[in-house]
Amino acid sequence: VQLVESGGGSVQVGGSLRLSCAASGRSFRSWSVGWFRQAPGKEPEFVAAIFRSGGSTKYAVSIKGRFTISRASPYFMVNLQMNSLKPEDTAVYYCAASQNIIYSALEDLEQDAYRGPGTQVTVSS
Repeated sequence: VQLVESGGGSVQVGGSLRLSCAASGRSFRSWSVGWFRQAPGKEPEFVAAIFRSGGSTKYAVSIKGRFTISRASPYFMVNLQMNSLKPEDTAVYYCAASQNIIYSALEDLEQDAYRGPGTQVTVSS
């Protein structure tokens, strides 16, 4: 499964971006999908995820209330709407998808998942 992210770019503090994750011609209907990010010199960080069944979501505390993960009908894309961006949100963002993860372990989704190459998000003040 090949995942591709899009929508990254450069914005000023307080701006918004919408990232999209698509699988090569495949529906995400039976997949849990998560967004992660990695800033230079830092470990990868969980951002948000949406569970395969029912669409329940989880968010990292650092972005809760500012970012929203959602499925785009008809399940071929998962979006991450990012509002009120801060300089500390600067990172490479990548999506990961898994059919096997359980809800309680969504934050660890990327450990057993397909992942995309990532897209750069830069927030400047």
